[in-house]
Amino acid sequence: MNSIRKALMIPVAAVMLVVGAPTVQAQEPAPQEVEAFLEVTGFDVALESIRLSADAAPQMLGLQAEDFGSEWQRLVSEVFGTKLMHDMARDILQNTLTEQLLTHAADFYASDLGQRLVVAENSSHMLEEDGLKSESGGQIIEGLKSIDSPRLQILERLNAASGSEESSLRSIQEVQIRFLMAAAGAGVIDLQMDEPDLREAMRAQEPELRANLRQSALEGAAYTYQAFSDAEMTEYAEALEHPDMQKVYELMNAVQYEIMADRFEAVAARLRQMQPSQDL
Repeated sequence: MNSIRKALMIPVAAVMLVVGAPTVQAQEPAPQEVEAFLEVTGFDVALESIRLSADAAPQMLGLQAEDFGSEWQRLVSEVFGTKLMHDMARDILQNTLTEQLLTHAADFYASDLGQRLVVAENSSHMLEEDGLKSESGGQIIEGLKSIDSPRLQILERLNAASGSEESSLRSIQEVQIRFLMAAAGAGVIDLQMDEPDLREAMRAQEPELRANLRQSALEGAAYTYQAFSDAEMTEYAEALEHPDMQKVYELMNAVQYEIMADRFEAVAARLRQMQPSQDL
């Protein structure tokens, strides 16, 4: 059973805890402010990049996207439609993102450094998973280690500020479980484990997945931010460590994983028409 190893961050379950349980009603941003927020932070492109993770769905069933021929690309274009995912995120954020949090994040990303970071992150998000980012990032890391550069610690600090490793792990597990349970419910697979046993099996894989996530995140950061100075990376880490930015990232990560899980469930429902049932 292959893991989804895109380093995208906070638990899917948190969307119900963090997103779905408002306390005292804070001032909500206007719809046009949410649209502007999606663009200025680059979150709209991050959402679009979810489509690049689609091939993980057949891999979790022991198959490859190529096994479905041209039908797979048609399914991906429909289920992972850019406007559909954009609208899902906008609707959730409209009801959960406060004016204060939106303004705080938007002000940083609208700055000169923020806009340059968004350009770099958008470009990195949309890279196909062909190993370029991992290989190039790994080479950069080896070079930094060879000269005992402090940049490695700065990148690790940046990753820690942008999303918890523990939460990333739980999110990836939850996406997989929701997909497999949906596939079983749709009759695509004959799942030989119930949900508690499936969760236990995934817990047994945690050490390896945790190490992979940590390495993948470091390689991704080394590649994405290679054109930025150590001082700029430190400034970015400090910005992400601000309590308001922490709340924004927690929310955006939860929204991103909820949309991913929702779209994978939609894929499971459609696969029955494309592939005969098989044992897993």
